[in-house]
Amino acid sequence: MSVFKELKREAYEANIALPREGLINLTFGNASAADRAAGVFAIKPSGVGYDAMTAEDMVVVDFEGAVVEGSMRPSSDTPTHRRLFLAYDSIGGVVHTHSTCATSFAQAGRAIPNFGTTHADYFCSFVPVTRKMTKAEIEGEYEWETGNVIVECLEGEDPLSWPGILVNRHAPFTWGKSVAKAVEAAVALECIADMALKSLQLVPDLEPIEAVLLNKHFFRKHGSTAYYGQPVA
Repeated sequence: MSVFKELKREAYEANIALPREGLINLTFGNASAADRAAGVFAIKPSGVGYDAMTAEDMVVVDFEGAVVEGSMRPSSDTPTHRRLFLAYDSIGGVVHTHSTCATSFAQAGRAIPNFGTTHADYFCSFVPVTRKMTKAEIEGEYEWETGNVIVECLEGEDPLSWPGILVNRHAPFTWGKSVAKAVEAAVALECIADMALKSLQLVPDLEPIEAVLLNKHFFRKHGSTAYYGQPVA
């Protein structure tokens, strides 16, 4: 029996949630769950259809990039996930999708302005977009460099206050304390992008939400003064 059975189950449940939530088409997406004590993460196998996958198919990779368990090749985006796990000790899961509305902003190279309280519940400001990748980055270790441009864009910021990003010309990545939280952030990001597109159609020159309202909604759910939900026992 695999010593990573529970970790693989968590990764599997996150991956099959992506098509269920309407966040992916075909095999365009992946999720990973980390076990920091063991120094590994479990991720979707590359190119395998979601209907065909099982928990046992998840591939376990260490933080050095070596496969430690699994018979299939891990997702081609594995180096990006690994880069984010190495950069941010506070995250336990990463999700990558090509959800339609968020990807539309990414392809346009446009950050998503924070227009309302739904957005403010998850992000402390706009949803950022990375710079365009250089020719050398694209032709080199592309997936690793994708992680690098994400880390560069968020330099000095708390990743849990910015639980997702748009990679310019590409698509979104999200993360969280757990892979389940990373999936939640991916769902929220697509919802935010959809509402932003519709808001801009209604009011093309719409201004971002007022800072006082943004801060009220963000900090009632995050940080030491949060009061939303039930106390943790």
